[in-house]
This record gives sequence, structure tokens and C-alpha cells, in this order.
Amino acid sequence: MAVNLLLGLQWGDEGKGKIVDVLTSKYDIIARFQGGPNAGHTLIFDGHKHVLHTIPSGIFHKNAMNLVGNGVVIDPVIFKKELENLEKFNLDIKSKLLISRKAHLILPTHRLLDAASETSKGKAKIGSTLKGIGPTYMDKTGRNGMRVGDLELDNWKEKYHALTEKHLNMLEFFKVEIEFDLQELEKEFFGAIEVLKQLTFIDSEEYLNEAIKNKKTILAEGAQGSMLDIDFGTYPYVTSSNTTAAGACTGLGVAPNKIGEVFGIFKAYTTRVGSGPFPTELFDEDGETMGRVGQEFGATTGRPRRCGWLDLVVLKYAVQISGVTQLIMMKGDVLSGFSTLKACTSYNYQGTEISHLPYNIEEHNVTPIYTEFKGWKQDLTGMTSAATMPKELNDYIKFIEDFVEVPIKIVSVGPDRKQTIIR
Repeated sequence: MAVNLLLGLQWGDEGKGKIVDVLTSKYDIIARFQGGPNAGHTLIFDGHKHVLHTIPSGIFHKNAMNLVGNGVVIDPVIFKKELENLEKFNLDIKSKLLISRKAHLILPTHRLLDAASETSKGKAKIGSTLKGIGPTYMDKTGRNGMRVGDLELDNWKEKYHALTEKHLNMLEFFKVEIEFDLQELEKEFFGAIEVLKQLTFIDSEEYLNEAIKNKKTILAEGAQGSMLDIDFGTYPYVTSSNTTAAGACTGLGVAPNKIGEVFGIFKAYTTRVGSGPFPTELFDEDGETMGRVGQEFGATTGRPRRCGWLDLVVLKYAVQISGVTQLIMMKGDVLSGFSTLKACTSYNYQGTEISHLPYNIEEHNVTPIYTEFKGWKQDLTGMTSAATMPKELNDYIKFIEDFVEVPIKIVSVGPDRKQTIIR
């Protein structure tokens, strides 16, 4: 049985949490493969809003196993708070949540390094979530990191103190004032570690490959978006991990020939949180309307998201990089009421029209070239079948499908899991 992937195709915040929740009933195992608490996966059902940061989005389904893979970085303090937020739902967490021993741990001093690094950049800051993600991945690649499996060893506190001492020395190089009480931070951290140790740690690559042999259905859940990929995103305004399909292989220990369907999620328009180039960004009433109607605020940071028209050059690039086989369009309902819609279909790049994503898409190099569409007035939020969707929306969808050469199988018309149209 192959592993199916679920990826965001823009700059994150595409609505992956909702779709994982919608699809979970079809899968035995939901596995997160990269990122950390910088992710915010929002699920809305039965009148409740849930935001998950590290725990996989299948946790609310009683029959699904949920795995935090080796490619994820875990902040025990935030993880503990997530667990506490789930207590009122009487979920069987201990038997339904598994953690890879090879997943790396975010230490309190990782967060301090993140804050110091971002502060030192001044106006050149990249828009970090300040969760310590970057410094943790740096320790991972620098072969200094602490992993979940270390907590089962007698000398794990020695490792912790050695790494913390190294971080404190590094802080001095940034020459910025960061106020902190390490003793207080450590008290919270060690308390959270004891909670984490009550969960089940596993050799996740062995677990998943055995599950594949036993014909279990597996959905790999990505965090952030393809344009934040450390290699293929808008570097340096990116995250610290591989958010594309390749990241699922390294983040779970699954071979490329075991990958099946690749579900790509995108918004009917485009958003971005934090700094970095954004060719179709709007600074007018249309952009304000998208942000207001779409309630565009970061699930993790609360920061307002920048909004703009759909960038099909970016979408086609992301589809190509990850081999997307099916598309899922989110927030089509937000575009109701626009008399005219636009989608970027090529760029004017330094005076030449191009249809691919170039090395640099900063605004001084790139101007978007748009195709216009007639909008629709109908409220989509109560619609339950493709047959009821307005012609203008169907025309918009068909144009996207033809442009990126991948079918759109699901259209989301609202935040609730029930507001989902299968085409």
C-alpha cells in the first residue's frame, strides 16, 4: 500500500488541517513529516475551532493512529499545552499518538537564539515565527542536536546542559539585548519533558514500513507551503525544512517508490505571512476584502496575512516540483462578490515575458501579467454539490486545471469540514 501525501502549494496557510481532517476517515495512519510548532493547522467542526501545531490533524478521529515523524522538531512546552487543550475532548491520546525517537527537540535556548538572530537583522529580518525552529534544524545539520530518543538515555541531562551552554555562548555574538530568565524557562521545559516521556516513542521508519507491508493506509501531512521550502522556496524568506514531496521521504523514512497520490492544496487566491517577495500582492480594496472576508490571520503568530490574486506561475512550479496528482482548492467562497477576478499567468521578468518561476521574484525584477475572469455573486457556503456551483466558478476552475495540467478534485466553500464539495 502506497503512502499518500498532502502538501501546501503556496506560502503556507492553505488549509491543510481542514483537509487532513476531512480525509482522515479513509486512513489508518496520519503522519507529520517536517516542521514544528511554527505550523498552525486549523480545524473547525461541531461549532468548535481547533488549532494544532505539532500533533497531526487526525487526532480527532478515534480510528486513526497519529505519528510525529523524524523530520519534525518538537518543543516540549508547546506540545504539553497542545495536549492540555485536547483534554476536554476525552481523546485516547496515549494509544493514538506516536513520536519518532529521531525527532529533534527544541530547547529554550533555541528560542532565544531565534529571537536574537531575528533582532540582529533589523530591517532585513525574514519574518521568523520565533519558535526556535531554525536554530534547532541548524543543530540537527551541525550534528549537535538533541533527539526524543535521547530522553530514554541516562545521560540526557548532560547532553542538554552541554548544548545549552553552547547556545548561551553563541548569544553573545549577536550583540543584542534579549531579556530572559533561564531558570524559569528550564523549570517549564523539564516539566514538559516529563509529560512528553509519558507518550509512546517508536522507531518510526520501521513502524511505517511494516504498516506499508501490512496494507495500512497512510497519509503524510506536511506543514507550511512549497514556496517556503528551504531549497525550492523564495530563499532566504523560507522555513528550515523541505516542505515539498521529497521532504516526506526523508521526514518519515519512506522510499520514493512508496509514494502514491500527492494531494496539493492551494487557496483560490494567494496569501503570505511575514517578509519576502509576493508578486501578486494587493494593496487596494480588493486585497483588504480578501483579508477581511477570509479572516486572514496567521494561526500560529496571529499576524495579518498579505493577500493577492492567484499566482498560477507559482502554482504550476509547486505542482511540478512535487509531482502533484490531485488539487484541492480552498476558500473559493471568499471570492464571491468580486465582479472581476485575476490570475497571474506569466511574468514580465527584466523586460521579457516568461511563464516559469525565475531565480529571483523580487518586485524590482518581476511584474505579474494577468488573465481576467468574470466573478460570481452567489454565496457558496451553503452549497453541497458541484452541480450547484456558479458557471463563473466552474470556468475559473477549468482554467486553473488546464494551466497546471492537474485536476481539482475538491473545492472548499467554508471552514467547517461539512463545507467541502467533491468534484
